[in-house]
Amino acid sequence: MHRLQFHYTLSNDSGPAQVRNPMIDLLQAVSQAGSISAAARAMKLSYRHVWGELKRWETVLGHELIVWEKGQSARLSEFANKLMWAEAQAQARLAPQIEALRSELERTFAVAFDDSAHVVTLYASHDNALGRLREHALHHGSQGKAGHRGPLHLDIRFTGSVDAIRALNEGRCVLAGFHTQQHPAVGSLAERTYKPLLQPGLHKIIGFAERTQGLMVAPGNPLALMNLQDVARSAARFVNRALGTGTRVLLDELLAEAGLPADSLKGYAHTEPSHTAVAQAIASGAADVGLGIEQAARSKGLDFVALLQENYHLVCLKSALEQPAIAALRLVLQGPAWQQTLANMAGYAPSDSGQVLALSQVLPWWDFKRKKRL
Repeated sequence: MHRLQFHYTLSNDSGPAQVRNPMIDLLQAVSQAGSISAAARAMKLSYRHVWGELKRWETVLGHELIVWEKGQSARLSEFANKLMWAEAQAQARLAPQIEALRSELERTFAVAFDDSAHVVTLYASHDNALGRLREHALHHGSQGKAGHRGPLHLDIRFTGSVDAIRALNEGRCVLAGFHTQQHPAVGSLAERTYKPLLQPGLHKIIGFAERTQGLMVAPGNPLALMNLQDVARSAARFVNRALGTGTRVLLDELLAEAGLPADSLKGYAHTEPSHTAVAQAIASGAADVGLGIEQAARSKGLDFVALLQENYHLVCLKSALEQPAIAALRLVLQGPAWQQTLANMAGYAPSDSGQVLALSQVLPWWDFKRKKRL
């Protein structure tokens, strides 16, 4: 069976949406014109080109397309007529889906032709508020100094915190999202993880949000789990986040602080790709407890035991701060409408939203004043 591939073109044609195939176009031209030479003239192509393409398609398909009889004009074979019939049937049946696909592509491409639109590519540790921000930014746009408003499109790729910052440093995005405890200790796992990836003077933090991390548990907290010691002691089935995620870094920090080895948690090796997936595993009964954000727990009807507050950071290169897209995003983050939306989400609060912060202002690992005193 021959496989299909789809292609599209950009044009000013406002006619009906169709998925065109150049071979079908050639066959239709020959059928309507009555000969290859007439078809070539109608299509403004050379006879040699049309003849060569028809022979090439015959080789590809393994069937004759044109019947060549001495002294007679070329005509379509039975197989070619069947191809044209099948294509016409498919076009008729799929017309609504094809039109919907064209509309979606045109809507997406409209961003490129809209001088007021901005696009920010963001690799980020999974966070429910970022999904909400994407919708908010799209519908509220950005307000410039001259009062001009334009749409802001956030192209968000959820990945681990470590991979997000690496993507920024490799030029695969202009903004990265990661999170740490509000007061991460000097010498902590967070420092060992993030410090090699960030450089003062090169990177700048844009404030985003404060959020609550804790234990997501079944409704009523039937196992009475109040901390990680309870989780280890009760042998509750734990569900973890993948290596390289900010929540995995946080869990390992908390285990170290509590003097607990990783294997003290039953299910430490059982991982899920997002806070929502962890919550779903608990809601479905596949696990008893996991570390995550309150919003994800509430969305699945779970109970939540708060353990700590953390800051979710957005980071970009200093050179990107003046880019119109980053400036537009900062305006959205600073807006009262967004900050109220964030405050209404369970476990979230604005924290220097949209403000540019130095690394040494946010993280303790670059306390240059302290180094001078030492």
